[in-house]
Amino acid sequence: MTTAAPIDQLVKQVDGLSLDAVKAKFPDTYPDMNLMDLYRAHLSNVLSEVTGVDTAIIYPNLGWTSGLEKGDMALPVPALRVKGKKPDELAQEWAAKFPDTDPLFTKPTVSQVHLSFFVKASPLVNAVIPLVHNKGAEYGFNKADGLKDPKDPSKGQKRIIVEFSSPNIAKPFHAGHLRSTIIGGFLSNLYAGAGWDVVRINYLGDWGKQYGLLALAYEKYGDEEALQKDPINHLFQLYVRINTEMTAEKEDFTKRKEAGEDVSALEANSLDEQARRYFKKMTDRDADALAMWKRFRDLSIVRYKDTYARLNIHFDEYSGESQVTEDAMNQVGNLMEEKKICKEDKGAQLIDFSELVPGKEGKRLEKPLVRKRDGTALYLTRDISELLGRHEKYHFDKMIYVVASAQDLHLRQLFKIIELLGYKDIADKCQHINFGLVLGMSTRKGTVKFLDDILRDVADKMHEVMKKNENKYSQIEDPLATADVLGISSVMVQDMSGKRINNYTFNMETMTSFEGDTGPYLQYAHARLNSIRRKAGVSDEELATADLSLLTETSAINLCRHMAGWPDVVKNTLKTLEPTTVLTYLFKLTHALSSSYDQLQVVGSEPELMKARLALYTAVQTVLANGMRLIGLSPVERYVSPVAPD
Repeated sequence: MTTAAPIDQLVKQVDGLSLDAVKAKFPDTYPDMNLMDLYRAHLSNVLSEVTGVDTAIIYPNLGWTSGLEKGDMALPVPALRVKGKKPDELAQEWAAKFPDTDPLFTKPTVSQVHLSFFVKASPLVNAVIPLVHNKGAEYGFNKADGLKDPKDPSKGQKRIIVEFSSPNIAKPFHAGHLRSTIIGGFLSNLYAGAGWDVVRINYLGDWGKQYGLLALAYEKYGDEEALQKDPINHLFQLYVRINTEMTAEKEDFTKRKEAGEDVSALEANSLDEQARRYFKKMTDRDADALAMWKRFRDLSIVRYKDTYARLNIHFDEYSGESQVTEDAMNQVGNLMEEKKICKEDKGAQLIDFSELVPGKEGKRLEKPLVRKRDGTALYLTRDISELLGRHEKYHFDKMIYVVASAQDLHLRQLFKIIELLGYKDIADKCQHINFGLVLGMSTRKGTVKFLDDILRDVADKMHEVMKKNENKYSQIEDPLATADVLGISSVMVQDMSGKRINNYTFNMETMTSFEGDTGPYLQYAHARLNSIRRKAGVSDEELATADLSLLTETSAINLCRHMAGWPDVVKNTLKTLEPTTVLTYLFKLTHALSSSYDQLQVVGSEPELMKARLALYTAVQTVLANGMRLIGLSPVERYVSPVAPD
């Protein structure tokens, strides 16, 4: 197996082809990282000779097929816009003219107006396996995408901000936060893999009158030991308790009023009013009030960090509503007034988009309030200030908000206001990545409260499943840790299985199954490859000498075809920004892998054949692990499955 320069070996098989020539002729191609770029370039050259059409037209129209049985590439003949003959006639004519002796492709097959192209097995097998071994964890990822100028790396990386997760301190980490966390973590990994400078921001709900109420609750019922042990849960319990009291108090006042009693003195010192006064102390920067609030915030962040670490997620900045100053919001308010973006309405300030933006778009953006009658700035004003502040601080090239689809209107309003303020260049850099709802999500003990509850429940479920296979269970060094990883994989894969915008139903039985397209199934596939490598006992040095020409079985060739397509999948995912783009690929790869085992026995086969097959499976394991890590999973080394063979 030649690991030094597998692409060079492939290039030598095509007369007149060179990597430099491909890069110069076909923009945005990286044939030294992506075999399919080289194959597309070569095929474009051949088809240009056959059809008389310029390669610049052919290359972008060479697309993927829906499955390997339909070829490795396809060309829709009408896309070339050749006049004088019907597309189906041209397809037949061009297929007949395609050279029989092409080194990389067999003659195309015709399906009405489409030409399908199949790669020749031997050149691909001998190129892709060494390439994957060579690139390792980097295979599939093109760092040039994140450069300001791919032709001049000295100009540095592009910077992207991904804002995601964003729970409210002392409130449940609900399903929407879970989806934002999973999708945001995936997008951060995707852009980091593509070479961008990624800044991960958690914009916490950490400000408002509710923190005044929480402070009152802590003064009355707080427990220092409970706060230190589990700050999020303790603060939540206090918040629920004080809220219940406040609701009861308001109901009592209402009854007294109806009975003709004057309750104005009681209302002046009600819990609601005390909370308002406490929060006023916070906004006035009272040292004691801020110290308690900061303590709640800091302790909560420490606990959040532990939970995020289990999901392979970290943040570069824990921002929040509290970090936006009154001065910054006043400046934004004044600027909106100067530019006549907002107007007074019954003492409040609102934006009537129908007067600012022509047509249906203006009406759809509605009339949001930006400041209440008492002068309090609303979320929109705060978000405008935060966005402009981030641009000033980070000078980002792109910013993504990973927020539920319920906030679609809010984000459209935000971006439009930024544009109306004269910052269209900044607005154009911003994107809302939305998602649907999680339905039926509850713990075994009832309604879900925190992310930790969800992860604990699925880990318990996985542990129960694992214990059914006593032999495998005894081989696991830390079964509880493995159950935790498998449980997290279950949750994440179920979340990513459909398009982001779709709602889905949280189903623990389905998600924790080792059968079907689930997280445990992916983990099992990876761990089984690891098991094969362990049992074979072949060193890396021996593997490097494998004779890949021995891999002639259809299942081996198909695995190589799948692996060759991985860089294209990553590239396409940067366009779709859909986790399911990656997940669909991984399941196709693992299905091909699962069906290969009967044909490609490793342990017990003849030594040279064993080395070749192990080289193939080791490459597949690398690609599978790269894909799993991209979507946020930690590939496990050993599996415990009730359905797994030894």
